[in-house]
Amino acid sequence: MKARIQDFIQNLIPYDYFLFGGIIVLFILLLTLAIVLRHKLGLAIFIVLTAFGVLTVAPVAGYLAMHHQLFKNKITLHEIKALEFTEALLIKGDINNTSKRPFKECTLYTGVSKVTPNPYLTQLYHFIPFKKSSMTLHQPISTGESVSFKLFVEPFRYTKKYNVTVKAECR
Repeated sequence: MKARIQDFIQNLIPYDYFLFGGIIVLFILLLTLAIVLRHKLGLAIFIVLTAFGVLTVAPVAGYLAMHHQLFKNKITLHEIKALEFTEALLIKGDINNTSKRPFKECTLYTGVSKVTPNPYLTQLYHFIPFKKSSMTLHQPISTGESVSFKLFVEPFRYTKKYNVTVKAECR
C-alpha cells in the first residue's frame, strides 16, 4: 500500500495540483460562507455538509474524470488464445493514443471473468475477475500512434467460456 501511495504522488501532474488546490479553496470558501450565514441555521448546516461532500467526493471524481479526458486511449484486441502446452492465456493487441498528449508509459490491466447463461451473474463476474494480470509498456507513445502488445495470464487452466477485459492507464 505504501508503494502505491508513493507511486501515485510521484506521478501527479500540474493539473492534479490545480484540481486539489481548487477543491481546498472551494472548501474554505464554503465554510466561510457557512460562518457568515450562521444565523440562518438550516442553510448554514446545508452549506457545511456540502463543503464536506465537496472535500470527500470532488478529488476522486475530478481526478478520474480529468485523467480519463487527458489520457484517452483505445485498445484493440487481435488475438485471445489459451495455449496448449503451457497453462497460459495469450492476449495480443494494440494500444492507440487518442489524446492530445504523448504518453511516457502505459500500464495494461487484464481481467478474465466467467460467462454463465444467467446475464446477471455474467455482469457480476465482469466486476470480479477470477484471473488478473498487468504489464507496463515503458516506451513513449506519441499522439495518434499505436503500439502492439503481447500479454500473458499465467497460470490459466479454465476450460469453459470466459470474457477478457483489458484496460490501460497511461501517463
